[in-house]
Amino acid sequence: MPLRPPLPARHGLAPAHLCTPPPRRGTPDAWPTMGAWLRDRLPEHVDVAGMLAAGEFVDADGRAVRDDEPFVAARHVWFHRVLRDEPVVPGTVHVVHRDERLVVVDKPPFLASIPRGRHIVQSVVVRLRAELGLPELSPLHRLDRGTSGLLLLATEQRWRAPYQTAFERRAVDKTYRALAPLRPDLALPVVVRNHIRKVRGTVQAEVVPGAPVNAETTVELEREHDGLGVYRLHPRTGRTHQLRLHLAGLGIPIVGDPLYPVERDVDLDDFRHPLQLLAAELAFDDPVDGRRREFRSVRDVPLTGDVPDTDTRAT
Repeated sequence: MPLRPPLPARHGLAPAHLCTPPPRRGTPDAWPTMGAWLRDRLPEHVDVAGMLAAGEFVDADGRAVRDDEPFVAARHVWFHRVLRDEPVVPGTVHVVHRDERLVVVDKPPFLASIPRGRHIVQSVVVRLRAELGLPELSPLHRLDRGTSGLLLLATEQRWRAPYQTAFERRAVDKTYRALAPLRPDLALPVVVRNHIRKVRGTVQAEVVPGAPVNAETTVELEREHDGLGVYRLHPRTGRTHQLRLHLAGLGIPIVGDPLYPVERDVDLDDFRHPLQLLAAELAFDDPVDGRRREFRSVRDVPLTGDVPDTDTRAT
C-alpha cells in the first residue's frame, strides 16, 4: 500500500518522495548525516541547505529532517519541489468533453501535458487539477509539449487501466494534421514503416535501419495552403516524435519543428513559432460502457493565435 504523504499537495502536485537506501550488512553507510545524503541525492541547483534550515524536508511522521542528524537507512523523506518562475504559456486549454470518467481537452502549443523538468505549473495536469477540482486527473496517452490538440485524461486513478489498455491495444483511432512543404515527386498516400529509438537523455529520436518495425504512419495530402501542404496523418503506433520523424524522413519536415531534420537553438520560453502539428481527432469504443466516442479539435492548421470559446465537438 502506498505511503500517505505527510505534506499536502501544492499547485496540484503531490510532494516529492525519496527514501534512503536499505541497510547493507557489514557495509558502513556512505553518508554520515541526512543532510549529506540529501546533498548527494538531489541536483546541484536545489538549495538543500536552505530547505533543511527552513524545515522543508519531513519524515513519515511530518517531523522536520535536520541537516546534522545521523543518516538512517530506509527512511522516507518528503518535500515540495522548488519551482522556477514559469512564464505563462499563451492559449486556452479548451475542455471539449467532461463526464464522470473522462476529460478531453484541446491544448495549445508549448503547454506540457504533465509536470516535468522546467514545466510544472505550466502543464495541462497542474492547471486543470486546480481549475476542475480533480486532484487525481491524469493523461491517458502522450502528447508532446509542442503539439497542439486533443488530450484524453482520466478523472480518477480507478479509470486509468481500461482506457490505457485501449491505447496499448491500438484500439484508439488517432488523426493528426500537419503543415509541411509540398513535394511534387512524392507519391501519396504513403505508409511509413520503420524502427524508431529514443535514447534517454537525448532530445532527438532516431530511425534505426534494419531493426524490426515499431512505428507506422499513413500520410496523405488533404489540401494546399499558401504554397504548403496540409497533411492528414494516421499513426498506427505511438513512438516518441514518430510523426515529426516520419515527415522529416519523407523530405517534408513539419513547419516550426525545432528538432527535425536538424536541431535548432530555440529558447524553451519562446512562444512565437508553434509547431504546426495538431492532434485533430480521437475515436474509440468506450472500454467501460461500449459506446462510440468521437472527439474533434476546435483548432486547425495553420496554427496561429488562440481559439475563442466555441461549441464543444464531441459525440
